[in-house]
Amino acid sequence: MRLFKSVNVDWIGKKWFFIGASFALFVVSIIHLAIKGGPRYGIDFRGGTLVYVKFLNTPHLDLIRTALKQKGLGESTIQRFDQPSENKVIISLEKKTTEAAGDIDQGRATIQQTLDLTFRHSESQIGKADLNNVRADVLQTFLPGPSMQGLAQSIVDYKTTHGGLIKSFDELRAVPGISDSVLDLLRQKFYLGEFAIISSEIVGAKVGADLQRQAVSATLYALAGMLIYIAWRFKGTIYGAAAVLAVFHDVIITLGFFSFFNKEISLTVIAALLTLVGYSMNDTIVVFDRIRENLKLSRKESLSSIINKSINQTLSRTVLTSGLTFMTVVSLYLFGGEVINGFAFAMVVGIIIGTYSSIAIASPLLVIWIDYRTKKKALARAS
Repeated sequence: MRLFKSVNVDWIGKKWFFIGASFALFVVSIIHLAIKGGPRYGIDFRGGTLVYVKFLNTPHLDLIRTALKQKGLGESTIQRFDQPSENKVIISLEKKTTEAAGDIDQGRATIQQTLDLTFRHSESQIGKADLNNVRADVLQTFLPGPSMQGLAQSIVDYKTTHGGLIKSFDELRAVPGISDSVLDLLRQKFYLGEFAIISSEIVGAKVGADLQRQAVSATLYALAGMLIYIAWRFKGTIYGAAAVLAVFHDVIITLGFFSFFNKEISLTVIAALLTLVGYSMNDTIVVFDRIRENLKLSRKESLSSIINKSINQTLSRTVLTSGLTFMTVVSLYLFGGEVINGFAFAMVVGIIIGTYSSIAIASPLLVIWIDYRTKKKALARAS
């Protein structure tokens, strides 16, 4: 299928316009990142507390976000996870110091208090504890007597193995040792909240720093590997260098857009960037392959004419492939939810920039370098 049957755009004639525009956007991205002290890293990289919460009903993320903001936790990140029917979210809390063990309990307690105030709807619950969020040692204090030893832990274990939430006190009849008198006691002292904190964990600052280094290394190794492959594939280092420079340009400008829109860089965003490296490189290789074929078939034409022809011949394929992919990632960005929002945003920006660089940056760089070497050799002969 061909979208364009006869295209005759002078891409190389406009090369300085394209390179100038890219250079300006590249510099603005670098400056903006420098002013902000680098990318805005997520909890994965900067360290913090992750609290996993299960809700009885579909959670309203905006309501949770507003409640946390009123509590002074405006920088928290809320994401759904697992199957939608499970009603589970992850709440990420940024912490300056996350190495202390007490930070986990502090973050967990803060979130529990905030959600408790937000989702408590009955006056009868005031003065009672939430059975869905009580620890076994605390629960044990309400169940005195030798016969009650271990019963608190059995109740907590039952809750954990049955989805993390107790929906009705009558469910507890399945716990060995539960009698009607114990159930009456539990009803007097506790209520069943609409949420339960399943678990919490901490991402230390040291671990976050290690992940940052690994993310940068993964990107650089990918670029180095592609440079070697393309240099071997096209029997010329200049092809590999032009392709890698174009992809490096894509990554920096995409990071610049993350900085402009104040979006976080998470592990899923790094995955998107590495995906874009491969995607953009593939587009560039398609153009370079056509250039190589046309160089063999049209030896009498100028290099600029051959490269223009090659870009125009592959334009239909490039636009069709990139356009369909772009429609998919736009759908992900609009309807995919909070969890993959960063990934989808990186893909949306990256596909636009990557397609543009494959057409208007990689090939012009090739022409500029070959022209420079030709002139240099001519000057050497003349002298």
